Amino acid sequence: MTGPAPEGCGSPQPDRLRIRADFVRAAKGARVTARAFALQARKRESDALEGARVGFTVTKKTGNSVVRNRIRRRLREAVRLGKTLPLRPDHDYVLIARREALSMEFRALSRELERAIQKLNDPKRAAAGSRPARPT
Repeated sequence: MTGPAPEGCGSPQPDRLRIRADFVRAAKGARVTARAFALQARKRESDALEGARVGFTVTKKTGNSVVRNRIRRRLREAVRLGKTLPLRPDHDYVLIARREALSMEFRALSRELERAIQKLNDPKRAAAGSRPARPT
């Protein structure tokens, strides 16, 4: 878990999601897909936690453990270096990685992450609903 940012470092880094129930709750929220990942976000219920929290999921379909860990490290670094990411403080975000996250240029990955978060934060999107209902 990350603590507060050192003095003069800009905004504090988001905390990490680590509990499965938090990932499941985020899966019920809004979703944006990108070439390298899918991003899920959901506003937290009222709790004492402050700041945004980010979780990372890389399935076994993407490759062996070495590949999955490299992808996870790249995504974590994109979030860490994205000091200007428009993360909302009362939201949980989950990045579900795709294999393209490994081969994509890092700058493009960072830009894609910023665009996805901006798309989730778009007020027009919130008015229209988080995502289409799933057929039952």
